[in-house]
Amino acid sequence: MTETGISPKTSKEWIDLASRVLTIEREGLAAVQAALGPDFVTALGWMATCTGRVVITGIGKSGLVGRKIAATLSSTGTPAFFLHPVEGAHGDLGMIRPEDVVVAISYSGETDELNAILPTLKGLVHRIIALTGNTDSTMAGLADVSLCVKVPREACPMGLAPTASTTATLALGDALAVCLIEWKSFDACDFKRYHPGGALGQRLSTKVAELMHHPEMVTVRTGTPLALALTVLNKGGFGTVVVVDGRDHLQGILTDGDVRRMVCADELDPDKPIEECMVAHPLKGTPDQPAAEVLDLMESREITVLPIVDNNMVLKGIVHMHDLLGKGRLRFASIRPS
Repeated sequence: MTETGISPKTSKEWIDLASRVLTIEREGLAAVQAALGPDFVTALGWMATCTGRVVITGIGKSGLVGRKIAATLSSTGTPAFFLHPVEGAHGDLGMIRPEDVVVAISYSGETDELNAILPTLKGLVHRIIALTGNTDSTMAGLADVSLCVKVPREACPMGLAPTASTTATLALGDALAVCLIEWKSFDACDFKRYHPGGALGQRLSTKVAELMHHPEMVTVRTGTPLALALTVLNKGGFGTVVVVDGRDHLQGILTDGDVRRMVCADELDPDKPIEECMVAHPLKGTPDQPAAEVLDLMESREITVLPIVDNNMVLKGIVHMHDLLGKGRLRFASIRPS
């Protein structure tokens, strides 16, 4: 707003400006993506095999980005902490151990406060990784490997405020973190241990009975023709039909994938009884199992839907992986026959 309280631009002009900013940010990410190479894999390997901690350091906006990267690493299985360069120069370097890996962040690579402690850090640790927009900078020369975060331009119209460059640096930090998740096989159960108070942690500590859906709308009985079972599968919204006998005992399951395989093999006969098409004796869970345990089972067997039965094999519910992870907020009770 101006001093008169009147916007100096129209709504369309503001949206156009915001769109230009996002375009510039995307250009920056594309540039960093194009610069990925062997040095990234080298840095990743050092971080993955580090027996100490990953120490992130930087100042100003780079420091703020560094704090976020350190937090992401710590919460996903790679111990990390942030070291302020000035505090490091005044005693905090005592926290560093030889087995640590240092990640130094400076877009210019010429940040005096950071470069002042790097020679000392080189004597304390074996590996220093630089995240910089200038791989010919002083910081890059002091590091063992440099990862380029150079962007074509900043989104700031004056080219002064770090915008696209901080986005690119943060995104590269995320790329390292996600690769480390894969390298270390860090899974949702591990995440729960590091987030006991978080929403996902709380969700995974609950019993399946609290998360499962009533199975009525995805259930058919033995003897049901395949054509009718496919209608139930299509309406149910879970990509699955669960087959039970007359006493609701679990007999089998039919999924979208099973139907696709029948079509490809030219074996889809709408008049066949469902028990000739279903997968008998499917994987199952119980209502009193922790959600984390069921999630681990589903991930290990690469399935997204699991029937839940009691000790007598009576079907009690059905759970989708999204229910366990809190995605989609599926509510089976809201589904009604048409």
